[in-house]
Amino acid sequence: MIFLCYPKCTTCKKAQKWLDDNGVSYELRDIKENNPAYEELTEWYKKSGLPLKRFFNTSGLLYKSMSLKDKLPDMTEEEQLKLLASDGMLVKRPVAISGDTVLVGFKETEWQKLK
Repeated sequence: MIFLCYPKCTTCKKAQKWLDDNGVSYELRDIKENNPAYEELTEWYKKSGLPLKRFFNTSGLLYKSMSLKDKLPDMTEEEQLKLLASDGMLVKRPVAISGDTVLVGFKETEWQKLK
């Protein structure tokens, strides 16, 4: 399993603690240092079944400073995925990828699927 997080993020810390407490093994990846590529994001988006907007860190400073709330509706999926691939701080975190399961954000009830 790949676990993408930002080490300073409190939600990521909670998710990592949950993974450790539940004995889930994972490969840790810092989303700021090793941003997901366009191809990875496209694959995860398709596997997740989630709306693409869920992959954006809508509470992040970068999202707000770029006025993405107003811009995203006019962008194509490809443009949005390329934008996400341009900076890890735009991506909602944590992200867990295990086989065909892709989880975005940390909701303990959803993460039970990883056990």
